[in-house]
Order: sequence, then C-alpha cells, then structure tokens
Amino acid sequence: MTTAYIGLGSNLNDPIRQLRAALAALEQLPESDLKQVSGAYSSAAVGPGRQPDYLNAVVQIDTRLPAQRLLGLLQDIERNQGRVRTIRWGARSLDLDILLYGEERIDTPDLTVPHPALGERNFVLYPLADICGTNFVLPDGTDLGTLISRCPRNELLNTGLQLQPSS
Repeated sequence: MTTAYIGLGSNLNDPIRQLRAALAALEQLPESDLKQVSGAYSSAAVGPGRQPDYLNAVVQIDTRLPAQRLLGLLQDIERNQGRVRTIRWGARSLDLDILLYGEERIDTPDLTVPHPALGERNFVLYPLADICGTNFVLPDGTDLGTLISRCPRNELLNTGLQLQPSS
C-alpha cells in the first residue's frame, strides 16, 4: 500500500456539501482506504476574476492504485460532481489534487508529484499538518514545519468544521 495525500477544494455549489460528497466517493475508491481527514479551512480564491472563497481540506488514503489510475479516478469524481475545466484556476465545484504519493516523485504531462505548488499554498500546508504534524518529511527531505514557516497563514481560517462523508 502507498500512502497518498489528496487536497480537496470547492468554491461553488455548496462547498461543504461538495467536500462531503467527495469524501464519500473517496471512501469508495477501489483498492484504497480513507485514513484521515483534516478540518475544513476557508481561504480566498487564487485565480482570475472575482470568485467566492474556497473551502479546503486534505485527506490521507492508503492505496494500491498506481498514481495515474488514482488521478483518473479523482478526475471522474470531479466530473461527477459538476467540475467543468474551462478557465485555469477558475471557480469550481470540486478540485482534487494528488499532493503526495508515497515517497515518489512523478513528472508526466498530466501529473506532477509532489504537487508543484505545495510549498506555496497555506490552504494545503495547514490542513496537511493537521493530519501529519509539522515534523512530517516530504520526499525532498524538507519537513512540513519549515514549509509552514515560509508560508504565512494570512487570511486562512480553520472553520472548525469536521468533515464527514455524506454517505
């Protein structure tokens, strides 16, 4: 089994409902077990134009799926929840990103792991720390606490919402 961390985000169509539905779908992934879920964080949108704030979280799964297959299944979940890819970094009903896939480094046209912007996104780092702690070491040898110290919390808000799947 490989331990993978997946970032979840939504700023359209009832984001809390979107994240809960995504968790329920993640629980149904073949050859995978949902292990941990961070709390939900609210963050300002990063991207073009005026957008609603995002709701973000991170989950840990243990999986036997190859990374490319996992990516395909995550994109299926996004589509099933109304995700339409039109504008890069535009508003979306659901965004699922593979942040880490074991100790692997993957660089293909459709998948880069560790996620290339991981160290710059407080809305990923803080929920990841909820699950792993700040002593967690990434594949490049950097500990999560160091990345957090370089990435201020700014307007990131821990909502206090504990996500549970909408089974």
